[in-house]
Amino acid sequence: MSKEKKLWIAFGLVMSLSFAVLLYYGYEIYQQAPPVPEEVVTTEGQVLFTGQEIKDGQNVWQSMGGQEVGTIWGHGAYVAPDWTADWLHREAVFILNKFAQADFNKNYNAVSQEQQAALKIRLQKDLRTNTYNATTGEITISQNRAEAFTYLSDYYKGLFTNDPAFDKLRSDYAIPKNAIKDDARMDQMSAFFFWATWATVTERPFSNVSYTHNWPSDELVGNVPTTDLMVWSGVSIILLILCIGILVFYHVKSGEDETIPAPTEDPLLKEGMTPSMHLIKKYFWVVSLLMVLQMLLGIITAHYSVEGDGFYGFALDQYLPYAVTRTWHTQLAIFWIATAWLATGLYIAPAVSGKDPKFQSFGVNFLFIALLIIVVGSMIGQWFGVMQKLDLISNFWFGHQGYEYVDLGRFWQIFLLVGLLLWLTLMVRPLLPILKRKTEEKNLIIMFLISCTAIALFYGAGLMWGRQTNLAIAEYWRWWVVHLWVEGFFEVFATVVIAFLFVRLGLLKTKTATLNVLLATIIFMSGGILGTFHHLYFAGTPKAIMALGATFSALEVVPLTLIGYEAYHNYKLSKATKWINDYKWPIYFMIAVAFWNFLGAGIFGFIINPPIALYYVQGLNTTPLHSHTALFGVYGMLGIGLMLFVLRSLYRNVSWNDKLLKITFWSLNIGLLAMALLSLLPMGIWQAIASIEHGMWYARSSELMQDPDMITLKWLRTIGDVIFAVGMLSLCYFVFDLTLRNKNKVHHTPVMNKRISKDKLKIKEPVEV
Repeated sequence: MSKEKKLWIAFGLVMSLSFAVLLYYGYEIYQQAPPVPEEVVTTEGQVLFTGQEIKDGQNVWQSMGGQEVGTIWGHGAYVAPDWTADWLHREAVFILNKFAQADFNKNYNAVSQEQQAALKIRLQKDLRTNTYNATTGEITISQNRAEAFTYLSDYYKGLFTNDPAFDKLRSDYAIPKNAIKDDARMDQMSAFFFWATWATVTERPFSNVSYTHNWPSDELVGNVPTTDLMVWSGVSIILLILCIGILVFYHVKSGEDETIPAPTEDPLLKEGMTPSMHLIKKYFWVVSLLMVLQMLLGIITAHYSVEGDGFYGFALDQYLPYAVTRTWHTQLAIFWIATAWLATGLYIAPAVSGKDPKFQSFGVNFLFIALLIIVVGSMIGQWFGVMQKLDLISNFWFGHQGYEYVDLGRFWQIFLLVGLLLWLTLMVRPLLPILKRKTEEKNLIIMFLISCTAIALFYGAGLMWGRQTNLAIAEYWRWWVVHLWVEGFFEVFATVVIAFLFVRLGLLKTKTATLNVLLATIIFMSGGILGTFHHLYFAGTPKAIMALGATFSALEVVPLTLIGYEAYHNYKLSKATKWINDYKWPIYFMIAVAFWNFLGAGIFGFIINPPIALYYVQGLNTTPLHSHTALFGVYGMLGIGLMLFVLRSLYRNVSWNDKLLKITFWSLNIGLLAMALLSLLPMGIWQAIASIEHGMWYARSSELMQDPDMITLKWLRTIGDVIFAVGMLSLCYFVFDLTLRNKNKVHHTPVMNKRISKDKLKIKEPVEV
């Protein structure tokens, strides 16, 4: 059996077994998610609110921005508090003071340590006992908790409406006045906050651990690390070390990749261009503009952390609140990166086949218009949703869904899925003739199409929750999109595309590239698919999720330990021959991808992956540290690199402005590194220490986050942001200058509609032109 066939079998086994386990435990999440009761009643029989009010309250929370305004269960934005941690601690303090006043005529902090210990035991018995009755569908709470609920409902009503007493706190949290404009909506959102907090402290049936595995940390209520947290953290670290050793041994044993002499001249110069390939440049215009817009929104969003009610004195929050700017900033990152990658695919497919199928150009243009409508339409809908101008049903369909990275309304989700399916069709049609022949490149093309199919179909996981789906279940499917779609199958697509590009440049053999792609995909997906669970440790999921997430998320880091070899290999290719210097900057961006894969995805990712680490740092600035350096550092840099590869191919006889690209490359990389090391990392470390010492509620409190030294760290981010902005603007200028100034210099060599040589992909015999 050939090595290639063995790898295909291994790939099939990894994919089928991993998804079988992922789906099985998804079923378990459905069965064991924190129950939404029919009613919440007091021990005296008073109905406080109904389950329908909890569900409606979840929709109210989503409508104001949801995970873009603070977090729930640690997922979301980082300026405002985690509302479950905040509610839980305030509820505990209220009840403890009530106990202390009744027993000792003093507040809790004024009594002795022995008396405090006794009061805490009484509090924990009240809060942690599970009183959900599955038969009646009721949760019964004590009169003390009922009074705390009334008190906290009034507190949050003042915060989210327009009580002048909360002006300073609203500014600290970047929440505008009248974020919620209706008292009835506020009552519903308070019911949802209560339920989400109830799940964090109430123990599961026949267990001494809460539904969220004792997250958030708060010693007052008995939310402390469990044995499982310790055990599976140790297992993940041991597995990491073991698998790194195995991979290094395999890598040394397998030796260097097989290389071939570089062609004496650029093979692409002798290749033709199809009409649809000429249309791709307008996609890159949109990519460039969206990059700049995303950068500007990032500046505004970051500024809200130091001036939460405006922008240098201007009351911007009344017109463009933090929830909107952060939503757009995050969403545009996905849009421009995805557009760069999709455009690259649209360029490669007809380039491989040598001709356009019928209506290919029409499809490319139609998809472009559809993507513009999705971007603009979803952004407008999100603004209307956050500004509370839509009812709850309309908001779900056309406004703001409130789930980070999947904020766009359901209508726009469906529209985007249809667009991705259209893109898949445009990818498959040019490549079908190649697949019908038994050529050497067939397996590489099959892998390419598998990744394209996964990109198109797996976005559909975002349609698996409804308007009032249990939050734990919605989180399960949301991470299918964020982790599997964004971090998983786009990674496979990128691996295949890079292999395609180097093969087409005549720098790699097709067979070598195919084996490398298969092996890399197997290694990555072995940990990547079940590694999805590491996002769900504390999202109302059963204990087994922690074991699987800790084990397999550690495996995600393993291939990144050899990323230096990938960078060195790409660097060697950039020096292979004189003409390859034309591709210097695209290849340098591939080297940057390797660096950020190691630092952003590897180091910064693993420091928050083990359960015991994530228990204390979930929802702190350690998360944006990882997300910025991984999302832009890896996927953004790769999107830019792919864009430059295509532009180099489109404008083959045009001299590039190397000085401008040098500024772009180093500004983006130095700016991102400065942002991470000068601001996000020290802020995250400070918050982590506060979380360990005092609890999650304090690590996210305005008391800590508005500390003068913390404000200084926030301002230090400006250094990196300015340098980064220079790179963004210079790249945008480069793209427009290249494409508009040289619009008549695009390579126009026609392609003969004849049978393509089976070795075309290896560039041994160029297509006749």
